[in-house]
Amino acid sequence: MKIYNAVIHTMTDAGIIANGFISVENGKISEVSEGYPDSISADDIDAECSLLLPGFIDAHTHLGILENGLDFEGDDCNEASDPFTPQMRAIDGVNPMDFCFEEARRSGVTAVMTSPGSANACGGSMLVMKTMGVCVDDMAVSSAGMKFALGENPKNVYNGRDEAPKTRMATAAIIREGLYKAKRYLSDCEAADDDSELPDFDAKCEALIPLLKGDMKAHFHCHRADDICTAIRIAKEFHLEAVIVHGTEAYLIPDVLKKADIPVICGPTLCDRCKPEMKNLTIENPAILKKAGVEIAVCTDHTVIPVQYLSECAALAVKGGLSAEEALYSITMGAAKILGIDRRMGSIAVGMDADIQLYRRDPLDLREDPWLVMINGKECF
Repeated sequence: MKIYNAVIHTMTDAGIIANGFISVENGKISEVSEGYPDSISADDIDAECSLLLPGFIDAHTHLGILENGLDFEGDDCNEASDPFTPQMRAIDGVNPMDFCFEEARRSGVTAVMTSPGSANACGGSMLVMKTMGVCVDDMAVSSAGMKFALGENPKNVYNGRDEAPKTRMATAAIIREGLYKAKRYLSDCEAADDDSELPDFDAKCEALIPLLKGDMKAHFHCHRADDICTAIRIAKEFHLEAVIVHGTEAYLIPDVLKKADIPVICGPTLCDRCKPEMKNLTIENPAILKKAGVEIAVCTDHTVIPVQYLSECAALAVKGGLSAEEALYSITMGAAKILGIDRRMGSIAVGMDADIQLYRRDPLDLREDPWLVMINGKECF
């Protein structure tokens, strides 16, 4: 199947192809070319000079794990019975029947990172998934991150119970303790000559092994600049590949983040300053970070901002100084790179998943929606 007569935003070094076409085979992009195809069949699609883009990727959400319109019954985001729960897996809490998946597809969001919440110092492993499907196992792309949280959220949850962590010091200490235990557990496992010498099974330590081996990134929920610096400190101590999530005050320390080579998933910004650590919220944050050379993505933090407003969040970053192309990059290839899925999605290139969308006008215009959305080469809207 071909889509022709399109203005292709590749999100690669090829830039924008003013008039081109793509071919899709077995759910993958098999050809990207200028001009018109040599032949056109009845199954091919005339883009009618529309803009062809990769599907949008929301780099941080709670889609499916916090269900639409439900309170406790649909809230599977925080296992707040223990401040350190790396053994929790987002995949076990996602309901793919949630109506918000359809809203995501209608707005061109073809993939998301969904995450346990920030009630705990460590909430569990996150999940990158497509937004089309009926069984989450078939939608899953990777478990690309382990969720940690610093700042007010863990303090607020456990202070009311008179339990640790009640301070930022305790939150960091709990994270360090868990990582040290996992590090020693891994060392003991590697040193064992046979099964009889293996340490007793520990689900928390087992869950952290991919993180310590560098097969998984550490996503730190941080708003304040001092919490961001704590995340960097912990990442250095344990040689973790870190990502800052939210980063409300990241624009105050762009040089620190650039030196540490740590990306920031910015958002939510289309919201009020709902708690003290968000008092310095500004829509200029993504632009300041980008100018300093920090890798960024823009997110909704669904359900804080509904997932269908991802492009509006990117547009708000443009109002804050980001260029339109940089904003689109931040919800396509930029997000894919931070999530470690850029070999599969985020751009229009040969070999990539055929997650694509077509717009008649500017995709960052509040009034615009895609008129065609495909996931894995199948029309879903």
